[in-house]
Amino acid sequence: MGDQDAEWPAFVFVTARWGAGWMPARHLDIDGAAGTVRVAYDTTELAASRGEAVDVIRDDPDSGWSWCRNAVGGEGWVPHRALAAE
Repeated sequence: MGDQDAEWPAFVFVTARWGAGWMPARHLDIDGAAGTVRVAYDTTELAASRGEAVDVIRDDPDSGWSWCRNAVGGEGWVPHRALAAE
């Protein structure tokens, strides 16, 4: 378990045997500097350019992010503030 994100307070930085990334704290049982994942979570962020169309696959209003897919099939999290409805 690492630091809480100052910009995104719902997230903490986690390191596990398969990788590291930011994860909503609500998906973890935290005990000091360690924790147990309660909900499977992919930490991948999707790079997107201004004006690029993406499909929102799953919205997470509690965190302020949506899981999206781009035109070539790439998937990952995009912050709500970067999305606009067509």
